[in-house]
Amino acid sequence: MALRPVQLNIKAVDGPAVGRFWAQALGWNLFRPGVTTYVGPSAELVWPDPLGVGIDIVPVPEPKTATKNRVHLDLASTSAAHQAELVARLKALGATPVDVGQGDGVPFTVLADPEGNEFCVLEPREIHRDTGPIAVMVVDCADPRAMARFWGEAVDWPLHEVTDDHALFRSPEGVGPYLEFLRTPDVKTVPDRIHLDLLPYPGDDKEAEVARLRALGAVDLDLGQGDVPWTCLTDPEGHEFCVLAPS
Repeated sequence: MALRPVQLNIKAVDGPAVGRFWAQALGWNLFRPGVTTYVGPSAELVWPDPLGVGIDIVPVPEPKTATKNRVHLDLASTSAAHQAELVARLKALGATPVDVGQGDGVPFTVLADPEGNEFCVLEPREIHRDTGPIAVMVVDCADPRAMARFWGEAVDWPLHEVTDDHALFRSPEGVGPYLEFLRTPDVKTVPDRIHLDLLPYPGDDKEAEVARLRALGAVDLDLGQGDVPWTCLTDPEGHEFCVLAPS
């Protein structure tokens, strides 16, 4: 039994507009399979995509508050020139510079998408040379070692590194982005605007997987979702995530 991260779920007032931004930003494709807007690396809608973690943009009426998201993306670059070109292109698409307390002299650039969701354009790093456009999915946390214990049991992605400052996972196939739990001083005060969606493997029992997560410390979450085929939970630090129904 195992679960795999298959997409990031982003809430947006204008889902199609945010989807267009991210499709152009990543050089990926945009699909409208229903009320949501899906952005993925394949030329057709393949869910889950075997080579990457997609982005599912869900329309909501509430705009993002001024509070910094506790989940964000780090984008990869291949050279200093590519990083500068990427930042310029993203600004032309509607991204804006944002100060999240990063200070002066950092080698990465912090931007926000058209609805204020923060992300970083990283300087070239050898570890990210084969991730694709998304280098890392970053989750702020208080205790990376505790997150490593929970998420190491929750998903089938191997743990590559864990310290007091971060825990780093990647898919067992060694493709796509890393998942990083990064120690930060700020605390969670509002529901996550961005969260992970997990998927059981074909033939696995979703309810058994959900029960396993509860035994690990996950807690049921009621967002007013009603009777839906997925299950909403929170991890031991309160980060929301969903377990989807296998197709």
